Amino acid sequence: MVIVTTIRREVLTMPAAELGPDNPLPPLRLPHEVHRIEDRERDELPRDMARQAGYEPLRSLLPVRVRDQYGRSREPRAVDALVIENDRLRATVLPGLGGRVASLLHKPTGRELLYRNPVFQPAAFALNGAWFSGGIEWNIGATGHTTLSCSPLHAARVAAPDGGEMLRLWEWERLRDLPFQVDLWLPDRSDFLYVGVRVRNPHQKAVPTYWWSNIAVPETRRVLVPADEAWLPHCLEGVGGTPIGHERRLRKVPAPTHAEIEQHRYAADYFYDLPEGRRRWIAALDEDGHGLVQTSTDALRGRKLFIWGQAPGGRRWQQWLTEPGTDGYLEIQAGLARTQLEHVRLDAESEVSWLEAYGPLNSPRIAGEADARLEAALPRAHVDAAHAAWKPYADTEPDEILATGSGWGALEVLRADLKLPGTPFEESTLGDGQAPWLHLLRAGFLPEPRRVRPPGETLVAPHWRDMLETAPATPLTEYHLGVAQWHAGDRAQAVRSWERALQLAPSLWPLLRCLAVADQASGNPERAADRYAEAFEDLCAERRDNGESWTAATAALGREAIEALLAAGRTAQARAVWDRLLPAVRRRGRFRLIEAGLLLAEGRPEEARDIFRAGFEVADLREGAETIGRLWARLSDEPLPAHYDFRMRPPET
Repeated sequence: MVIVTTIRREVLTMPAAELGPDNPLPPLRLPHEVHRIEDRERDELPRDMARQAGYEPLRSLLPVRVRDQYGRSREPRAVDALVIENDRLRATVLPGLGGRVASLLHKPTGRELLYRNPVFQPAAFALNGAWFSGGIEWNIGATGHTTLSCSPLHAARVAAPDGGEMLRLWEWERLRDLPFQVDLWLPDRSDFLYVGVRVRNPHQKAVPTYWWSNIAVPETRRVLVPADEAWLPHCLEGVGGTPIGHERRLRKVPAPTHAEIEQHRYAADYFYDLPEGRRRWIAALDEDGHGLVQTSTDALRGRKLFIWGQAPGGRRWQQWLTEPGTDGYLEIQAGLARTQLEHVRLDAESEVSWLEAYGPLNSPRIAGEADARLEAALPRAHVDAAHAAWKPYADTEPDEILATGSGWGALEVLRADLKLPGTPFEESTLGDGQAPWLHLLRAGFLPEPRRVRPPGETLVAPHWRDMLETAPATPLTEYHLGVAQWHAGDRAQAVRSWERALQLAPSLWPLLRCLAVADQASGNPERAADRYAEAFEDLCAERRDNGESWTAATAALGREAIEALLAAGRTAQARAVWDRLLPAVRRRGRFRLIEAGLLLAEGRPEEARDIFRAGFEVADLREGAETIGRLWARLSDEPLPAHYDFRMRPPET
């Protein structure tokens, strides 16, 4: 047989916003509410769902950093892509942006099977901030859009089970410390893209894991799924990958009809309750019965629908994520559990794997008919057989490296001498971020930085915390140790570590900021305000230039300091911080909103309204956030202007 599948590099040019640097302040607080169900509500759920809903919910973003320094000014930029293609399908993958499948084109008909976003516009939807809409995304880690949404993955060309080529993507997921891989291939003359996924736990203890494949499709399509009922989070606050309800309840409802979906006013997440033994699939078809179907082996048991709703807030978010004139989208999704409020136990030194298939479906828009058409096009037994055939190839070493991810996996492999066949985390991928931790691993202490700069990332896993505890107690070591102790829940010890470091540290502001967060957490806003003011003063004195890293630090600390000072009623000090922000930072939409709040606190409401009249865009506005609307309600009795309306749930009564 002649194998005609090809994998090639390509450069896409699209309107794209600048992603910007990471926020250099360690995320000692979750930037949004943790998604979980209250204990008393879990009693009403099936036993396995209740157990998984209470299993190890995310309590911290550490060691990951927040990505909130992006903007909304788009200009043509080059985006690296990898294209895998046969005579039937062409899949375009973005290895530098979480391995997103940006496009899946059915060549015989010329139909795009996905919603393809024509722009790259980050928005604050991921667990750590920056995320973008469109295509197929691979969500791993914890409830929500993955922290890797806008991060590079490793990619390579690998031998496929049919003798052709696969595109392998892999990375080290840092929230749960789990390596994973996604293998994509197109069997000869196949109308289906096969995707083999494996998540490994190389540790000697069980670890919670999470996976949802999110697929964006045009919102006019009818969604078909082999289920009559669904679990619905009650009174939603979140959208997309964050399905928590305002009252933290799940209730079972009839699966929504197409008419109900089209008329739904607010955003909604429907987690379909597929009967045991039924084939796992979900499809989205246009009015002529053409569209996309996704199916999988049974391990990927969950299926979900996300819709934005018809209220002004939902429509505004649709506009926000793309360019004017672009049609809207909805998401069909597939996951390891019934809902996205659950985490699945992955036993020590074990792995979980499954196979997904994506392709065209032409069917009357009735679930039973679609099920039969899918079976004719791709029998369930063929999917199971393809998974079995792929599993030995999951360990095959790559033939050619096509893209490089982070060096964090390489650091963990060196630390624990891990053997992870098929997903090489080479020492050559180690970079500046890993350098001090590699030095700690090999020499037993953290090196002092050669120049003054904001501190680097902190590793917080128990083995790294143990190394920090036995290392010489330099101010830098005490700073990182305090962050690791805070992550572990030992807040009193974290405060002691930061206070010890203050006595000798040449750079005070990182420690003062951590102590200010601790003061806020312990209910001491006055002392938090004192420390924030002192921290910002020290940063301004230490700042060496207006380069990217110092600008990011000034913006992040300035924002937190102003908010803390206003909370303590210290408007004059908040104004003093504002005045020392760089002009370019003050012009950002986020800071225009902060300025409006500051003006209101100063008793200058008309000037605050002038900011709204002049217009601003808060690039890092978080999904479900109602900050703009609440401030407007304090300024005016008039309705919230449409371009500021991002409200995703009914008004509070």
